[in-house]
Amino acid sequence: MSQIQKLTSEKGKSMLLHASYIYTLERSTAEKLIFRCRDRNCKARCHTNLSMDAFQSPPTAHCHAPNPDLVPALQLKSDIKARATVTDEPTSSILHTALRAYPLSAAGQLPKTDALMLTIRRQRVAPSLDPDGRLPEKLRKTDRGEDLILFESVKLIIFTTKSNLSILKQYKHWFADGTFKVIANETFSLLSLIVSRLVGDVIKAFDIVAELFDDDADDPLDYFEKTWIGERKRRGIGRKDPQFAHQLWNVYDRIIAGVPRSNNAVEGWHNAFASRVSINHPTIIKLTEKTRREQSKFEIDIAKILQGHEVKTRKLMYKKLDERIESLVSAYDSYQLGQYLSNVAANIYL
Repeated sequence: MSQIQKLTSEKGKSMLLHASYIYTLERSTAEKLIFRCRDRNCKARCHTNLSMDAFQSPPTAHCHAPNPDLVPALQLKSDIKARATVTDEPTSSILHTALRAYPLSAAGQLPKTDALMLTIRRQRVAPSLDPDGRLPEKLRKTDRGEDLILFESVKLIIFTTKSNLSILKQYKHWFADGTFKVIANETFSLLSLIVSRLVGDVIKAFDIVAELFDDDADDPLDYFEKTWIGERKRRGIGRKDPQFAHQLWNVYDRIIAGVPRSNNAVEGWHNAFASRVSINHPTIIKLTEKTRREQSKFEIDIAKILQGHEVKTRKLMYKKLDERIESLVSAYDSYQLGQYLSNVAANIYL
């Protein structure tokens, strides 16, 4: 006897396929489900258990032959609806993937493409903001039930959990980056900076490097000096404050402490996250849904790290580069500053 195959109707009701005949749910009781033939001129019926995996009463006789060409069309619609609920693939991508294996002999049974696309979109009815303009309760918690919204106002939403904050509290160095691509049009993004201690030889090092440039490079040198070093005062001695203080961009102490020199890892995550969001300036609902998924993945990564596992292995070339730079910085001697700068420059790639 052929197996029972479960299907779903356009309205989400249970259907089943058996021996190339299609049955729709007629009614149910506390103990069984009663199905009738999809052809309303046929009186064939069957009874199954509540899980639809076994007959309690086998199908009665049909008054017509089966229509096997109709089965692939129903199966395709069932497949695309199931796929739409578990993936963020574009609607057209889901449909085209499903059509790749569709039998050509049953092409005439397929609904129009627009109807199939609408079937997929109907499975993706997104939640909406509540009457007060706040996120719905479903989106305010992580997949594991922890509160995800630390603060929410018209212009600002802070996504984090108490567990995240407790982990951040254990570390001295925080890395941050800003992005606008995945933020809704009506909201803003905050850019943050990392602070490090001042190294007294910054100005001396700049003077050494500046002497190596030709006169044609005066404009970029002047810009760099004014922005990052501090231009010389026209009267008296000393320099004006630069646009960006040395403490904000100097990385000497970070290298000594074994801390990354930049926030490239955070920037890389932003790029990957933007790719997963898949559209620029999504709605706040879509952004929240994506953030919840990221949080679920982060929770796994954090657990692995705390258990001593390495979540992501760095490329060997970058490991060796960091080792060389750390070795040079550890052996720093201000009396040989020119040679030190030359050695470090040999390991910098633009």
